[in-house]
Amino acid sequence: MSSNYSLSICCLGAGYVGGPTMAMIAAKCPDIKVTVCDPNEARIAAWNSDTLPVYEPGLQQVVESARGRNLFFSTDVKEAIRHSEIIFVSVGTPTKTFGVGAGRAADLKYIESAARMIAEVAEGPKIIVEKSTIPVRTASAMITILQSNSKNGTFQVLSNPEFLAEGTAVEDLENPDRVLIGGEQTPEGLAAIEKVVSIYARWIPRDKILATNLWSSELSKLVANAFLAQRISSINSISALCEATGADVEEVARAIGHDSRIGPKFLKASVGFGGSCFQKDILNLSYLCEHFGLPEVAAYWQSVVTMNDWQKSRFSGRMVSDLFNTVTGKQIGILGFAFKKDTNDTRETPAISVCRDLLSEGAKVYVYDPQVSEVQIRAEVLGTETNPNLVVVKSALEACKGAHGVAVLTEWDEFKTLDFQKIHDDMLKPAFLFDGRNVLPHESLRTIGFRVFAIGKPF
Repeated sequence: MSSNYSLSICCLGAGYVGGPTMAMIAAKCPDIKVTVCDPNEARIAAWNSDTLPVYEPGLQQVVESARGRNLFFSTDVKEAIRHSEIIFVSVGTPTKTFGVGAGRAADLKYIESAARMIAEVAEGPKIIVEKSTIPVRTASAMITILQSNSKNGTFQVLSNPEFLAEGTAVEDLENPDRVLIGGEQTPEGLAAIEKVVSIYARWIPRDKILATNLWSSELSKLVANAFLAQRISSINSISALCEATGADVEEVARAIGHDSRIGPKFLKASVGFGGSCFQKDILNLSYLCEHFGLPEVAAYWQSVVTMNDWQKSRFSGRMVSDLFNTVTGKQIGILGFAFKKDTNDTRETPAISVCRDLLSEGAKVYVYDPQVSEVQIRAEVLGTETNPNLVVVKSALEACKGAHGVAVLTEWDEFKTLDFQKIHDDMLKPAFLFDGRNVLPHESLRTIGFRVFAIGKPF
């Protein structure tokens, strides 16, 4: 370690979690050398450029404030491990696609290969910090791999799950609700916890930094995401009842949100939740419950995902039925593809399901998103296939021109200020508008002449 730095840390994995988290640590702690490493050369090149691979408001400024001073992005993973005292592991933990637990259990192959590489390279004492979202008791597997394969290393493994919300990641890193750090309750484990606590304590009040045992910390991440997703599925289930009865889901949400025991957050009805974590973590939690002999608990959490899938198919089904039970050959404009505004993340976005449903019905689907590339949209909807009926366009007006119907699937701010009179003039009549995020002024749109369907609203 260079004498210019008081501490050297690295992060394995330069994705949505590793990159922003390490950038914030580097920005807040100029005396700590922070290296983000990943074997993916294109990703590292992007982190070293003016066009970062992750879009988050404010992230570019944070990266540029520290990059080259004490924040470095490198493909030399082994070199970074060798020279770091603390190693954050922030690699992917996708859902298994085959074998035992396929479709539900987390695939830990990247975690295992990271542990094996650390064991091969590391010398002396190292603190390993799990940043990836992982099943409970993964740390024990890491410890076993490290101890079985290392010649000269000694290790403490900690759990430090991230609780970032995409779109507000920089804000969440700067002023988090809490930072959770779990470790073994031994003198060595407690000392390792304190070392990581002292990094975050540079800018986060100590009373917001929670220390727990290892297993509680690992489980807390899955449970937090499961509870948030459960609230969304709950209000989405009520949105269907509101449509059937003439109630307004936003008024219901406002009424129950004023109950201090419930609170107002995550009660916004929509076309469904997406993102990298919610579905993956609930399926993982459900699988873990089954594994530990708790089938009723597993079924309970599985139902949250089932409700989310139903909400997405219910939305696309409503589009087809309103468009006179056929969309074959009809143009449908899709406004927004990312799973939420202010991010370019498309993992598990409801737009994938809606676009696929419409394409399977023979529709011509015109998609616009201000941050998601055409390559990304095509890959998510079609995989390796091609379909001339999927068209990615450069503006909202282009997506709507000549359309029979338009659906808002992401709550981008720009969609609230579109020239809807012009959009209506350029659409086929009757012009249908499906608001999957309840962000548009429905009454004024009806005045213009739109037939408006909005989630959980009287029709």
